[in-house]
Amino acid sequence: MENHTEVTYFILLGLTNSPKLQVPLFIMFTLIYLITLIGNLGMITLILLDSHLHTPMYFFLSNLSLVDFSYASAVTPKVMAWFLTGNKVISYNACATQMFFFAVFATAENYLLASMAYDRYAAVCKPLHYSTTMTTGVCACLAIGSYVCGFLNASINVGDTFYLSFCTSNVIHNFFCDIPAVMTLTCSRKHINGIILIIISCFNIFLALFVIFISYVFIFITISKIHSKEGYHKALSTCASHLLTVSIFYGTVIIMYLQPSSSHSMDADKIASVFYTMVIPMLNPMVYSLRNKEVKSAFKKIFEKAKLSLDFVIMHRIHKN
Repeated sequence: MENHTEVTYFILLGLTNSPKLQVPLFIMFTLIYLITLIGNLGMITLILLDSHLHTPMYFFLSNLSLVDFSYASAVTPKVMAWFLTGNKVISYNACATQMFFFAVFATAENYLLASMAYDRYAAVCKPLHYSTTMTTGVCACLAIGSYVCGFLNASINVGDTFYLSFCTSNVIHNFFCDIPAVMTLTCSRKHINGIILIIISCFNIFLALFVIFISYVFIFITISKIHSKEGYHKALSTCASHLLTVSIFYGTVIIMYLQPSSSHSMDADKIASVFYTMVIPMLNPMVYSLRNKEVKSAFKKIFEKAKLSLDFVIMHRIHKN
């Protein structure tokens, strides 16, 4: 018989036990989170303020930024606090809550990337019908559907994981409450739940990847028929940022969730976890802003307006004095 116990809290092993690395890692993760915060909230603000960016593409991009900021915020602040205080204990309920919100927003990102691929397909392959295809209602349904899928996926996986009995060990070999790491601590139906996790993850990932793949097959067929170099490069550039984001996101997710629990390497999982919980949310705004002329132009306009307003306030105060 296996020894069962009622778990009220968990201990996260974190990334390292070396005291020398605590401060450098705290500084590094603080900088990453600040860049993530400024980049994603800045992107949302920019899209809201500039009327030229009120298009379906930027509507989805603003939602992607919101999701990136949200799932990074579910993990990173807690990690920073642990580096600062050394306290790696997390309560049972806090662990379940962290896992739930992370799963909601990570799954939502999965479907938002698929929605963005469909949007690019409509823009490149059916430009004359784009405004009637990607209506406000269609965009809203795709975005809401992404969040609903995230909520359902999180409810099933988190409920399934915390429904199980835990053994005597309550030590999680990770720096946050990720589903595979917590599932290894369970006593009952571990393998069955591992299979359920893989099936659900496969469904979510490959459904989104199928939409992305089919969209880009049609996009590349259309692009190959464009004879002018300018039109060719313009069509290709509209998809480049999205393709890069898709490659980074799905490459990391497949490593984490589409392998059996028995073959998981804890150290490799930690590195992959850092990448998709902290690095990807930081990179996405950079990928879309550095390669996008419209975003750069909108940023310059907002900056110039802010500068003019500041100059006006300063001049007004000088004349007043």
